[in-house]
Parts: sequence; C-alpha cells; structure tokens
Amino acid sequence: MKKNSPNEYRTGRHCVFSMHAHLVFTPKYRYSLFNKKHIEAMREIFNTVCDAQQVQLTEFNGEDDHVHLLVNFPPHADIAKLVNSLKGVSSRLLRKQFPELEKRYWKNALWSRSYFAASCGGAPISIIKKYIEEQRIDKNSSPA
Repeated sequence: MKKNSPNEYRTGRHCVFSMHAHLVFTPKYRYSLFNKKHIEAMREIFNTVCDAQQVQLTEFNGEDDHVHLLVNFPPHADIAKLVNSLKGVSSRLLRKQFPELEKRYWKNALWSRSYFAASCGGAPISIIKKYIEEQRIDKNSSPA
C-alpha cells in the first residue's frame, strides 16, 4: 500500500478522507521489557496487520514499557477491531520470534487489555509525528 504523507487525502471507492488516530499499547503490568530489536520486529508486524486492513501505519516507535502508533484509517475501519488484531498478532508473533519474552506473558497475553486511542485533529499531525519519532528505546536503559 502506498504511504501518503499525513496531510494528504486518501480516496476510497466512494469517499475522500483523512482520518488519523494515535494509539498507545502497554504490556501487562507495564513491565519494562522491550528493546530496539523488539520495537523493530513490532514495526514490521504492525505494518503487515495495517496493510491487511487498508490502514496506513504513518508512524511507530516506543520505549521499554509502551509503544505509540499513528494510523491513517479509512471510514469503514473499526478501531477496536484494528487494536485487537494489532495486539493479538504481535503477541503471537513476538512470542515465536523472541522466546525470552514468554516469561513476561501473563495468561498467554503480552499486552494489557486497555489501550489509549485519540483521534488527531486538534494538534497538527506533524507535532504528533515528531513526538512519536522522539520515542526512542535507546534513550532509556535496556531491560535485562
């Protein structure tokens, strides 16, 4: 899927749209467990899930205890279903790719059941994008 800049309009079969959401996920009990390799693996996983749902992952980054996503979604998208897919697929694939994370899964779940979602429009997308870009794992100490 072609990645548009945050300020470009997308077109659907019967609509033109520009809808963005800022999502934040935390692991169960807000454990500090992600490092740079986990963040990069999540970026690929989240891109794949988003592409399958006609959603664009405009920006993604995170720290040791949470991740931020900026998504551009079509009007027919269901944010709750998108979040469920993102968390479910990433939990399953991260467990396979990084068996050392399994000890931090609680009842077979990596992510907390809760999440943050905000529509973007009050603040310019460029500000939110810059904020997410600055969420770097390497500014924190690496988890053991």
